[in-house]
Order: sequence, then C-alpha cells, then structure tokens
Amino acid sequence: MDFQLSGPYNYSRVLERLSYDPLNVIEKERNTIKVPLKIYEKFIIANVSFSGDSQNPVCHIELPSQFEEEGVRRLKGIFQLEVPLDEVNNHFLHTDLEPLFKQFSGMPLICDFDLYFCMMKTIIHQQLNIRFAYTLTERFVKSYGTEKDGVWFYPSPETVSKLDYEDLRKLQFSQRKAEYVIDTSRLIAEGKLDLAELRVMTDDDVIAELVKIRGVGYWTAENILLFGLGRQNLFPVKDIGIQNALKNLYKLDQKPTLEEMLHYSDRWSPYKSYASLYLWESLDNQKAPELKK
Repeated sequence: MDFQLSGPYNYSRVLERLSYDPLNVIEKERNTIKVPLKIYEKFIIANVSFSGDSQNPVCHIELPSQFEEEGVRRLKGIFQLEVPLDEVNNHFLHTDLEPLFKQFSGMPLICDFDLYFCMMKTIIHQQLNIRFAYTLTERFVKSYGTEKDGVWFYPSPETVSKLDYEDLRKLQFSQRKAEYVIDTSRLIAEGKLDLAELRVMTDDDVIAELVKIRGVGYWTAENILLFGLGRQNLFPVKDIGIQNALKNLYKLDQKPTLEEMLHYSDRWSPYKSYASLYLWESLDNQKAPELKK
C-alpha cells in the first residue's frame, strides 16, 4: 500500500534516528524498517519503506491483509504520515529557530512503536548515558520479550509484572530501576493504570496521572507525551540537551534559566515539541543526551 506524503518529510533522517536503537531492524540502502506491532494479540511485522525525495516522498507499507486497516492506522500515527510538516516548518521561519528549521526541514516527531514500550524505555533510560541505556533496554527485551523473524517485540506488562527485582538486577539494573519497571508494569497489568485512557487526556492531566507513579517524574511524563503520544506542544525545560542547545543557539555564557527557557518557548507554541526535537538535533552529541527522572 503506497501513500504519497506531503513534503517536506525527511525520511532519511527518520531512519537515521531510529537506527540509534539496536533493537530496530533497518535496511538503510533500501530505506526500510521492520516495525513490530501487536494487533489483536498477534505479533505482526510491518515493512515500512520510503522512496522519492523529501519534497515528494512516498511511504510503502506491507502488512498481512487481515491486519492492514489497524496496522496502517497505527503506522500513520507513529511516523506522522498525515501531519502537515510544511505548516510546522513555516511557523518557525520567522522565529529564532529559523536556521534549524531550514537545516533540518521535514523532520517529524516519530513516536515509539507502542505506548508501553515507550514508558519502559523512558524509565530504563533515566540518568544513563545513551549507549548504556540502549544496551540495558536490549538486554531487557531479549531476556523477556518475543523474537519473530529477526524482529524483537517488547515483553508485555503481564510478563514483566511477574518478574522479581533480582531478575532485572542480573541484567545490571539498579535496585530502584528494577522496582520502577516492575512496579509500573504491575499497575498496568492490574488495571490500575490504563494506558488507553492517556490518549484522550489533556497534556496536563497525563502528567498529573503519571507523576503519581513511583519513579516517574515530570521529565519522564513529558517524554511519554512526546514520544509515546506524539503531543505537539511540549518543551522539557529540565532536559540538559535542550539547555545546552539553547546555550549554543543564543551564545550564552551559561545554561539558560528556567525563566529564560519559558520566555523563549512561548514564541514556539503550538509546536514546541518540534522546537525540542530540532534543538536536540542541533547538538553534535545529540545521540547521547543525559536523561533525568
């Protein structure tokens, strides 16, 4: 199934960013990624490929016919195939971020493949350098997840909820991180946290709900809104990468204050999430931001 996208859409950069995660199966020479989806309790692999240039891109999706409708719906959300990125780009062309939006034009806010995946990955990545964070996530998935045709699916909340903390300690999880991952999974498995409900809640209500959970702070909740729910107007002021990017952009002697960051970001609404993404992209070390809880 082919979809003609409205440019700009920089799929090369999309695949490059996704390639940082060693769990993703990508063939760069074919502009293809295999996406693990769990549909109607079945493990389904979607083949997603791109062709054309960034102004006239085409997305090709291959799925078993019986899962095509639901799979395409999810993939459109994950890859932002229907988001008018030209509107986003034009919004920033008369702001301080104009140089970044010209340099990285057409880069969408790609979501994680599953909301539970996003929550687990975000918790695991807290306060770790990105290389070890991905290593730890890979160990977690390959120890308790499911492999199908070379593609790995995250373990379910039900599977993780039955683990002992010591099971994750053996993978080099800290005691607290093991507790956060397993206890959060237990909340989901027991129905005390309904991830589906988060999709229909406001940003503020999602944050208020998530920060009640032990191990989930404001930054983590914002990250879930950004990369789990694809919300478009988030600006994580506690993120060290964004602080450094703003310091570079405005040639400041030190990192900006909270008040300065809020002042800058006011001008970028209603697309603050894209400002965040492009600021991360502007860093030479953007592959390795330091994450907070």
